Amino acid sequence: MAKSAEQDCIAALLRLAAQLGISDSPPSPSLTLSTNSGHASSFTSSFPCLGHSLFVFYFPDAGGRGLAAARDLEKGELILRVPKAALFTTDSAMADAKLASCLERHRHRLSPVQMLAVSLLAEVGKGRSSQWYPYLENLPRSYDTLANFTNFEVKAFQVEDAIGASEKAIALAKSDWKEAVGVLKELDLKPQFLTFSSWRWASATVSSRTLHIPWDSAGCLCPIGDLFNYAAPDEEHSPENSEDTHPDVSVLRLTDGGYEESKSSYCFYARKNYKQGEQVLLGYGTYTNLELLEHYGFLLKENPNDKVFIDLNGGMCTSTSWPKDSLYIQPDGTPSFALLCALRLWATPAKLRKTIGSRIYSGSLVSVENERLIMKWLAKCCTCILGRLNTTIGEDNRLLSKIDRMIDQYSFRRYLERWKLAIEWRCILFFKNPPAKNRGGVKYSPMVEEDKLIQRWRKKYASRTTSCLSRSNLRCAYIFRITMAL
Repeated sequence: MAKSAEQDCIAALLRLAAQLGISDSPPSPSLTLSTNSGHASSFTSSFPCLGHSLFVFYFPDAGGRGLAAARDLEKGELILRVPKAALFTTDSAMADAKLASCLERHRHRLSPVQMLAVSLLAEVGKGRSSQWYPYLENLPRSYDTLANFTNFEVKAFQVEDAIGASEKAIALAKSDWKEAVGVLKELDLKPQFLTFSSWRWASATVSSRTLHIPWDSAGCLCPIGDLFNYAAPDEEHSPENSEDTHPDVSVLRLTDGGYEESKSSYCFYARKNYKQGEQVLLGYGTYTNLELLEHYGFLLKENPNDKVFIDLNGGMCTSTSWPKDSLYIQPDGTPSFALLCALRLWATPAKLRKTIGSRIYSGSLVSVENERLIMKWLAKCCTCILGRLNTTIGEDNRLLSKIDRMIDQYSFRRYLERWKLAIEWRCILFFKNPPAKNRGGVKYSPMVEEDKLIQRWRKKYASRTTSCLSRSNLRCAYIFRITMAL
């Protein structure tokens, strides 16, 4: 889309938003009245939707089009209100009698998500006659969610977890389409809206852009509100780490906003203090990079919530009751509490497990030898995982450079970008602090208390840990910490 055309689309969206009562200004009774029909009263087109707290801006290196702070914003401050009548939901779409009648007949066999996707395609099929046209015109033309990956792009992941998740996402999208295509035909939509390609677009729109609402599990599409780009939740923004002596209730939010019955609006709050011009971000929730790709079509180079899952063999599993999704290595290379407990219990002689079990589950070390054994096992596990990959990090980095050059030259840009995402998912993009050449380890001594030993080890080597993005990059995270300590 040309720059001038894109600017026209944004201008039309902002005019629609103003008419619907969407605003980043402080609440004003004269501006938030609703009609008896539940729709916002008509606002004059001269009343701006944005400008008091937010404005639309393009961030080429940080998510593309997003929302920036129009002034300095304080953490927990209300920065955007979207009235209920401005939310696109299955209920709002069913104002169309033909769609309502059709969905009612098939309600028993369509999921809420399928019904919202059908509603979206039906609305898009109206073209310029749709009251939502300025909003629909601003939706992405394509998505990079896993369901949109081709077979070649799926295989480029090389890792079983990612390949399996991709194949499952594609199969689910195809199954949902086959169940819904009959409904789409009943609505007499044009042929292009009956295709699997169109269904993947609609379902990806629902997956990547909907927000939670209490009355529909499918969620809602939220004009202007879905322009916020993603920020991963971390400890800094958790309630436990708030520096406020008397934190406001609006600060203690998991996703920086939600639908509020008292305001009959979807309300968004600043997740931290922002300076004027900074991009204002929204925490959608806690996701690994693979989950971000599956649902939203992007990944983070630094994701504090990424998890590298470790498979334990049968003998190990019998010694622990921890669920598999709790056995992982964190982005900084640290094993999860559950993984450490499971391995410590496995490395303890069977006759002592009952006696020492409570100590292990409290997070305490068993012995230096026990810790050394599980570190060696993890190092071997990491090496085996990396050994199963078809390419090296060096080869992948060279390929990424070639893809970057090709993206600017060829028309099949979307395919190249998805291929690049698959490679980036498993690549180490940089080292935070590469370990020193001399990896002299801590000398274990029975005369040193175990807790002091670990504290000494962490202090000496914590700054040398590296970052990983996927389970294929374990060597550059935990494996260095292991080898330095042995």
